[in-house]
Amino acid sequence: MKRSIPQQIYSFLVKAQQWYLDTPERSLEEAYKAALLIKAMEDEHFNGQKIAPNPNYGSSAIAYFQSELKKHLKTIRMRLTEFRASRSWINPDYQNITKITKNDGTFADKDSFAIQKRNQQSRILEKLRFIDEILAKYDADAIANPNNVVVPSEAPIIHSETTGAEPQLAPNAVVKNVSTHKRPKTKAETTSVLPRSILSTINRLKVELDPKAEDEVVKNFRRSQRRTFISIRLILLLIIVPFLTQQISKNLIISPIIDHLRTSQETVIFLNSEMEERALIEMQRFEEQLKFRNLLHEDAVLSPEQIEQQMQAKVREIVEHFRYESANAIKNVFADLLSVGAFTWLIVTSRKELEVLKEFMDNIVYGLSDSAKAFIIILFTDIFVGFHSTHGWEVLLGTVSRHFGLPENRDFIFLFIATFPVILDAVFKYWIFRYLNRISPSAVATYRNMNE
Repeated sequence: MKRSIPQQIYSFLVKAQQWYLDTPERSLEEAYKAALLIKAMEDEHFNGQKIAPNPNYGSSAIAYFQSELKKHLKTIRMRLTEFRASRSWINPDYQNITKITKNDGTFADKDSFAIQKRNQQSRILEKLRFIDEILAKYDADAIANPNNVVVPSEAPIIHSETTGAEPQLAPNAVVKNVSTHKRPKTKAETTSVLPRSILSTINRLKVELDPKAEDEVVKNFRRSQRRTFISIRLILLLIIVPFLTQQISKNLIISPIIDHLRTSQETVIFLNSEMEERALIEMQRFEEQLKFRNLLHEDAVLSPEQIEQQMQAKVREIVEHFRYESANAIKNVFADLLSVGAFTWLIVTSRKELEVLKEFMDNIVYGLSDSAKAFIIILFTDIFVGFHSTHGWEVLLGTVSRHFGLPENRDFIFLFIATFPVILDAVFKYWIFRYLNRISPSAVATYRNMNE
């Protein structure tokens, strides 16, 4: 017998929940399989040794083995990251409970949960130990992390005492998530008694006289390249993942449920009085246009019955339009909540990348010329807190209200416009006074001259 739509939706949600709970186990299993494939290649072609250039194989064969090795190592580090992240927000005890209960919801016996948990932990540790042994042969400390953010504790850090430059990482190291008192200070956090230009000139002369200056330049470039790659990838993820979550959840999950619950026989068409008012205005405008056209074409005058029929057809069209708009507003609420959840999840699980992104943005902002800094500050302040910004905020708040099906509360909009831009303007001025005035006084002077 064919199941009803609510039963199908419930079955789908149950399967989705089970798939979600199995994420740690599934990720670890895929990483373990990739490690087994690497081990099989070692045993079959390299006598159990590390996959490396071998006189028994030509360059083409070695290139093939290296590409397969790289693919499997990438799978391992991606799945290990997924395993660690999913273990942080999925309770493994709940996952075990769902697997050892009977149909009536009781445990098979008193100690089943403890036995199941011990067995699962032993299997996880055994697989992780095997994966670590495989990765150890291929510099696992630098490869196993997919985000290239954390370096091992023994990664050498080169201190340039002769040049006075910032500490640099070794060529094969990656950016480390260090605490505030160990990481290099940004330009916004450093001040000096002498002008920065004089110190920069002295440091530049030291670097040019240093025989190892070329190596330092290469190391700085590699470090900057890694930082740029991590920052751009994080920015793209913060934009693409919430957007895809909103669209996919709205179209594939939320829309079928809302459309099923809001049947065509539903009496509630308008979510608020503002929608009803818009419908009445549209209906009045159509009636006036109909009468105007009727007066213009005297040879084809519509009868009152024909006018009434066209009015009824227009009413049905307006009703369908606002029913769709009301349902779409409800869908937007749930889809946007899921999108915010995805964005929050990215923020929570990407703290190390966020530190790299902060350093990347500091270098971009404070690396601009004085005129560029002043231009950007004036542009942003005029857009968000300028004289004409009130119209933009009003349009923005009205669009957000219609997006969620809320009435446009004019009092709230005017109160928001009267307070939020003022607070934002105070934050801008505080940042200019507190940070920019210390880092680049000439930029502040340029800003004041351009703003006058």
